[in-house]
This record gives sequence, C-alpha cells and structure tokens, in this order.
Amino acid sequence: MRKREKVTIYDISKKLNISAATVSRALNGNPNISEKTRDLVMKTAEEMNYKQNRLAQALKKGKTNTVGVIVPYIDRNFFSSVIRGIEEELTGHGYYVIISQSHEDAKNEVNQLNALLNTQIDGIFMSVSKNTRNGDHIRKAIEEKTPVIFFDRKLDIPGVSSVVIDDFKGGYISTDHLLKKGCKHIACFIGNMELEIYQNRFKGYKAALEHHGIPYIEELVVQTNSKIESGIEAVNKLWQGSVIPDAIFATSDYAALGAIQQLKAIGIRIPEDVCVVGFSNEPFTKYLDSPLSSVDQTPHLMGKIAAQVFLEQVNGSKELTIEKKVVLSPELIARESSNR
Repeated sequence: MRKREKVTIYDISKKLNISAATVSRALNGNPNISEKTRDLVMKTAEEMNYKQNRLAQALKKGKTNTVGVIVPYIDRNFFSSVIRGIEEELTGHGYYVIISQSHEDAKNEVNQLNALLNTQIDGIFMSVSKNTRNGDHIRKAIEEKTPVIFFDRKLDIPGVSSVVIDDFKGGYISTDHLLKKGCKHIACFIGNMELEIYQNRFKGYKAALEHHGIPYIEELVVQTNSKIESGIEAVNKLWQGSVIPDAIFATSDYAALGAIQQLKAIGIRIPEDVCVVGFSNEPFTKYLDSPLSSVDQTPHLMGKIAAQVFLEQVNGSKELTIEKKVVLSPELIARESSNR
C-alpha cells in the first residue's frame, strides 16, 4: 500500500492561490498577515490534514520545547512518580517529555543520552544507572549547553544541578525508630554500595546505632538488590548465622517484602518477633497483611522541584551558570510491621 504523502505549505498555497511565504507567515501567527487570510489558511490546513514540522521549527528557533528523562526503570512507582512531577510542572510551560530507560546499564545510558542530544533536546533529567562510573557523556551534554538535572542518583559533576533526599537521615530515622521499639540486633539490607544513596543510608544506620550505644555487628549487614528474591536470600543467610536479628532495616521495599514473605514461611511473627522497615514507600506497602513501615522519598515533589530548577536555569542569564543542590527531607511512615 502506497504511503500517503505529507501535505506541505506549497500544497496549501497552490489551493488558495497565494504565496508559500504568506502561508508560512499565517501558520506562524505573523501579525502582518490579516485575520481573514490567517483564518482561511488555518481552516484549509486543517481540512488538508497539514502537520507542521516541529523539528524544523525548533531548529529555526533554537529550541524544541522538549526535555528528556532517563531512569533505570519506568515500572517502579518511585521513578514514574518523579516523571509525573516533572511533566505536571513543565506542561504549563509548553514542554513535552521523552522518557528513556537505561535498564541499569551504563552503556545503554550513554546511548540514550546521545540519542536525546541528537534530537536537539532542551534539557535532560536523569537518575544514573547503578553501573555508571564515568560521567563523560554527561559532560558532553554540558559542553553542548544542554542543562542536566540529576534526581535521586547522581554523580558529582560541576555545572550539574541535583534534587535528592537526605538518604543519611532516611537510614538514621529508620534505625532510630526500630531502636526505640526495643530492638537490639537490627539487620541492614544494603543496596549497591558503589552508589552514594546506599552509602549514605548505611551511614545513617550506623550513626543511629552509635547514638543509642548499640554495637555495630558486621554479620548483620547483607548486600541486597531491589528484588523480592534478594530479601528472601538475605533472611536465609541471616538465620544461619550466629546472631539472629530482632529487626530488619531494608534499603528497598522489594527486599523488605521478600524478607517478610520468608520470615512468615519459617514461622517468624511480624512484628512480635522481628520488626521490619523498608525504603521508598511503594504503593503495595500499605496493602500487605502486615503493612510495611517505610521511608517516603517524596518522588512527586522531587520531580516538580527538579523541573523548577530546570526552568530557573533555562530562564536565567546565559552568562550565569546556575547550579543547585536541593536536598529534600524524607519521612518515615510507621505501620504495623514495626509497631511492636
């Protein structure tokens, strides 16, 4: 089947017997074109199903009104909530959002960023993959005068703004909460320690123990990822050790969910025998048999503020590099899983 050819301004000019330049001016709202002519051109363009070439217009203006968002995964509530916040804040300013996933792969992240740059994007929001160590691709964007805003996970690169939560505080308030419930042997399910967010959550965990005079026990710290299976494996490992936990602080709600499932499977009561606190406040946490206590990262607010930082940057003086480091305060949502 033959592909239908696109209608051009020349087709409209031929039908109306006016110049292509007049059609172009009318479509772009030039004040020198009479209202009668403009209305006629607009009506004819609609009847002929004419579509303006947004990319060509953008290249002419030097602005596409499009931003890109790169996240590890789109199917996590945290990232989708951040994206919703970005979209809500930017839509009123005439921006469109293109979403890309790195799938936690540094090479894929580079390719996604380069693809966005090739579309003449006006700005990029990103949460780096867990494997990203080199920031050359991000420096390239900065060199091309494309603003980059980090959220949640970031690299320390001059000229790049970031919006994150206080992960140290998140780890501290979670552990402090469990200690105040009378727990003494608190296990920590920690994510990839090469990422700053997990380093800071771990530091918060250790600081709370120290503040309460509770000795740090390395055996109670287990490396996990953000998967249910990882939480199950961590429980199996801990319950074969010499120190049995009476509480678990998991830096991922999914690892916490796996822990709860396995604890119940081996006859451990929650919270009577073991208290559990997760991190991220995923929607499922409040619907469990024992609703999960969790740290809320305020992702929607994070997205809105990231968008505001971007707008400040693009609307500011071109001679001034605006770099902001915004740190939001997390909140512990205490539920039944830690209510001993």
